[in-house]
Amino acid sequence: MSRKYFGTDGVRGRVGEFPITPDFAMRLGYAAGKVLVARTGSEHPAVLIGKDTRVSGYMLEAALEAGFAAAGVDVMLAGPMPTPAVAYLTRALRLAAGVVISASHNPFEDNGIKFFSATGFKLPDEIELQIEAQLEAPMGCEPSERLGKARRIDDAAGRYIEFCKSTFPGDLDLRGLKIVVDSAHGAAYHIAGHVFHELGADVINIGNRPNGFNINEQCGATHPSTLEQAVLEHGADLGVALDGDADRLLMVGANGVCYNGDQLLYVMACERMLRNHLAGVAGTLMTNLALENFLKANGVGFARAKVGDRYVMELLQEKGWVLGGEGSGHIICLDRHTTGDGLVSALQILIAMRRTGKSLAELTAGLTLYPQKLINVRMTNGFDWKNHTPLQQAQNDAQAQLGQRGRILIRASGTEPLLRVMVEAEDGAQAETLAQQIASTIA
Repeated sequence: MSRKYFGTDGVRGRVGEFPITPDFAMRLGYAAGKVLVARTGSEHPAVLIGKDTRVSGYMLEAALEAGFAAAGVDVMLAGPMPTPAVAYLTRALRLAAGVVISASHNPFEDNGIKFFSATGFKLPDEIELQIEAQLEAPMGCEPSERLGKARRIDDAAGRYIEFCKSTFPGDLDLRGLKIVVDSAHGAAYHIAGHVFHELGADVINIGNRPNGFNINEQCGATHPSTLEQAVLEHGADLGVALDGDADRLLMVGANGVCYNGDQLLYVMACERMLRNHLAGVAGTLMTNLALENFLKANGVGFARAKVGDRYVMELLQEKGWVLGGEGSGHIICLDRHTTGDGLVSALQILIAMRRTGKSLAELTAGLTLYPQKLINVRMTNGFDWKNHTPLQQAQNDAQAQLGQRGRILIRASGTEPLLRVMVEAEDGAQAETLAQQIASTIA
């Protein structure tokens, strides 16, 4: 059964356009509340609501709160809070669910609503489907004596800071390190710097002055050039770039070079391999082939999921592995947290730096990423690319030329009439040539 409202990461869209409207948010809160009451059997189950710094968060928070209260669900309001913080607090406070109002790395005009279960994992498909079914029923309201209440949690930020620090070994610290932290004017603006400072680092905060409109604007993990410049200007040892809801991470070395999720995943894998704590790594269809080849050459399992951290999580749970991620910076360490967490991931890199005494540049030197050439080709309506003989022949011919030294990925865009042709090879010029040849067959 397909979902009508929930995508791969909750409900998301442009604010003011369905479904990101106050009336839908209230109905969504009511529907989710009714499902939670039925599933928990509790007279007043409680949920936590956190949000990022978008101006629309006030409106959506109030609407969700009203919907939950009408369904007889108590609400705990955390205010601006990273997505992984909501996951942690939901589990730590033994709540029925957690809700995040955020559109992650999108501009401020967008927003979204996503849910976590009581265990801190993203809501299972079956419960999302139950909520969608409830949305089709008219919205009601419980009698006054059964309405939910709301209260604010004053110490949410402090609790999460302590959790992040707990994932860093007690015998290590960050003294002597200068770190620039870019919070993307997002949900971690009042949290990220404290985590590193309280572990001993000299911290320079940027992207920590949200005004409701500047989230992800020329800063954070979606625009790492701002951090690259800041690291060089301050002579810092390291830079940490988060996105608007702080579940995504890119890092910049003292050399001003930005390292993506595949390279950071490599560093974490190497650190765990040294301690014999790594059975396998989950990537996606876009994970660089160089990382896959390295892992396999060292006897570590590797498997690819569809693009999206939701699918990486599903693959990790299926395989029983703990480490996975995407080149975009979504990294999941299931031995540390139940969801991707930019701050926790950054601390795992710092563990490797401290234990080896090496810089980020030195730690990543053993992995040379293969060049990738991506071409977007516009398709006509009804174009059956999966059964297009010239395209298939060109793909087969190109893969024969590449052998084990490259790969080809062809996939349709989920939002536009585009076919994405990606060729990855040790030789960048060869990747460019083969990608052009394949793309030229698409009419």
